[in-house]
Amino acid sequence: MKQREKQFVKIVWEYYRRQGRRSLPWRLTRNPYRILISEIMLQQTQVERVIPKYQNFLMRFPSLEKLSEASLGDVLREWQGLGYNRRAKMLHECAKQIMSEHRGRFPRTLDELMTLRGVGHYTAGAIMAFAFNDAVPIIETNIRSVYIHHFFNDATDVSDKEILNVVERTLDTGSSREWYYALMDYGVFIKKEFGNPNSRSKHFTVQSKFKGSDREIRGAILMLLSKNKYTRSQLLGKLPFEDIRIDAQLNNLKREIMIIKRGTTFLLPE
Repeated sequence: MKQREKQFVKIVWEYYRRQGRRSLPWRLTRNPYRILISEIMLQQTQVERVIPKYQNFLMRFPSLEKLSEASLGDVLREWQGLGYNRRAKMLHECAKQIMSEHRGRFPRTLDELMTLRGVGHYTAGAIMAFAFNDAVPIIETNIRSVYIHHFFNDATDVSDKEILNVVERTLDTGSSREWYYALMDYGVFIKKEFGNPNSRSKHFTVQSKFKGSDREIRGAILMLLSKNKYTRSQLLGKLPFEDIRIDAQLNNLKREIMIIKRGTTFLLPE
């Protein structure tokens, strides 16, 4: 390891020793199921919002078996407040897949994990690191921020491939779990102190506005149906959007089997 990289590793570890968020609930477990839940919930969602939902979700579905046996409707009800409801559906399907294809045993290799519904390279690598302490080069928003700030400070259009080369060279193979915790915490600090280095990433995109979006309409429909059953006319009366847009999302949700229609009534899957 080059001297610059050694110095970088020292800086990250020193920050973690002083400021590390060791008490986050998903850092207190090595259970791959619980780590999977946290990783899916943390996608595009702030830590503070995830903590109570994570704890409640695990009280409701404490194991893969319990989650796989639940109805999608119950899973969606427990998910309300997190947004991006497709994640809940994929998580439900993932639990069913592990129970049916792996006899309830969590896969132990990166390739096997990546065959699971809704699990990409980062999530699979995170499970390998946080559950099994296996050294797999991974990158997410906070990790990306750290490496761009330290190694690509004057560059633009920085690719994840370039970053992953440095991630691999600086990876603590004996303690990858704690190393990634340290990187993520340090990344939060970097963003607060220096702005978002990710704006110089080749893969940077500005998140679309939620207000008035189709995503807001979908979320509002699912929130209502998580509490009761409604006819189309009742939904139109309760939602502050154009009828044509509500109808479009009702059709989309029905096609995705996120909701079902029984007679004239819409409800969550049972």
